[in-house]
Amino acid sequence: QKVKDSMRVLLPVLLNKSYESYDKIRAILLYIFSTNGTTQENLDKLIQNVQIESDSDMIRNWKYLDVPVLSSPAAQQCKHPRRDRSSEETFQLSRWTPVIKDVMEDAIENKLDSKDWPYCSQCPPTWNGSGAV
Repeated sequence: QKVKDSMRVLLPVLLNKSYESYDKIRAILLYIFSTNGTTQENLDKLIQNVQIESDSDMIRNWKYLDVPVLSSPAAQQCKHPRRDRSSEETFQLSRWTPVIKDVMEDAIENKLDSKDWPYCSQCPPTWNGSGAV
């Protein structure tokens, strides 16, 4: 069942003195993951009210793993366009295809954007896809 107001559920956990700071950080991260990011002002208030300023880097550093810690209009768009896989055969329990599959297929087909993937070497122009390069 989807939580309607996650902040209402989160605040009692954060204000409870019996929980350790790492548990509160986990709760904040779960909130950020579930809402696909939060505003800078909201994040600052959470960190300040919970008094975890010294450990706030644990939350902010998730941006280096491409987790949208701070939401923005540009973050709503998917960085890598997804392929239509509705016609592919799937297992009964797996309906989701990870993004890495799309990235790897684009790398094989030499379709990766060099701006987003600067360290992926370009295939030689005579390459026909018949073997590894």
